[in-house]
Amino acid sequence: MSRAVFTDYRFYFLLVAFSSMLLMFVFPQRLENKPIYNLTVIVDITRSMNATDYEKDAKPISRLEFMKQSLQKLLLDLPCESTISLGIFTERRSTLLFEPIEVCSGLTEIESTINALDWRMAWAADSRIAQGLKQTIEILKKSDSTLVFMTDGQEAPPVNPRYAPDLLTLKDKMKGLIVGVGGLQAVPIPKFNERGEKIGFYSADDVPHRSTFGESNLNPEAIEGFDARNAPFGKNAVVGTEHLSALQENYLQQISQTVGFHYTRLIDSDDLKHSLDEAKLSKIRAVQTDQRSKFATLALVFLMLIYILPTLQFMVNLSSKFNSNRSGT
Repeated sequence: MSRAVFTDYRFYFLLVAFSSMLLMFVFPQRLENKPIYNLTVIVDITRSMNATDYEKDAKPISRLEFMKQSLQKLLLDLPCESTISLGIFTERRSTLLFEPIEVCSGLTEIESTINALDWRMAWAADSRIAQGLKQTIEILKKSDSTLVFMTDGQEAPPVNPRYAPDLLTLKDKMKGLIVGVGGLQAVPIPKFNERGEKIGFYSADDVPHRSTFGESNLNPEAIEGFDARNAPFGKNAVVGTEHLSALQENYLQQISQTVGFHYTRLIDSDDLKHSLDEAKLSKIRAVQTDQRSKFATLALVFLMLIYILPTLQFMVNLSSKFNSNRSGT
């Protein structure tokens, strides 16, 4: 082999590119310490989640649909070896749809389940947020999972403080994040028929505006039309705004603090990953990381330099020759 070969930079550039390609096959992965998430995501599918106070591409979409899109984005943002379990909430309890699945190997299955989430999966029309959160924590508190509870916080019918669940006993039993979904301005709740077709909005006459379960939390003297036997909550109909819905942010912040969770409001589809990072809900773990893209990029750079550098040299020589001719004239 001619000695000139060893003085040509292109030989060494090719050597580096070849070595990089070789390393790509010899060491495709290596152990790295990375933040890994183990999440159980519970989504509220009660009827108020059909309220349309989000926008996508200048078109209004429901809270449920925006929440689903945000979860799809979160899936792509989570590092491999993170796991996610998905469940739904309605009435007073939550139900898991599947056990934890690794997000990279199970991406297609998780995405299809999220896409299939629908308000018609609900088994009852009531919405007891605090009771549902308590039941969920009691089920998961012995696991190493982080709970992400997504809801607009609207209790339906309004909760009677006398029968509110004691959440303080669950404080710091597990790590979690409550995600407030919806706008702060009250909007109508869409009404659907048995075929799932929209037929208008709920009116004040369609929904209860107070709880009539058990005993009233008010002094009987303060209840208009009180009758201890026949009308313990009063004889007169209560007029309210429970047929409208807004994010109950103060309420969700209060119960988050009570159970020792973090709270965030879902405004943008990127908010979920950012909130998880901000709340430091990941665990640092040594995981196998794919290194092939780094070696392939290095090889490509040196191969490109073989062609780019002569072109640059040619342009420099051409410019020098042009300047020399001009000075000669």
